[in-house]
Amino acid sequence: MPQLDTSTWFITIMSMIITLFIMFQLKISKHNYYSNPEPLATESQKHATPWETKWTKIYLPLLLPQQ
Repeated sequence: MPQLDTSTWFITIMSMIITLFIMFQLKISKHNYYSNPEPLATESQKHATPWETKWTKIYLPLLLPQQ
């Protein structure tokens, strides 16, 4: 039974690691990073509700005049 030749494994593994490193560096270098994101200035809108324009009063049943 022949022995497994492992003499080229070191070169193969090292070249694979270097290739992966270079590929990741190229991929990361093409990524656009935003330097300092600023929040957008949003204006709060006033919603017109019916109870803001007229006066209302809530009568509780216990406060009604007793007969």
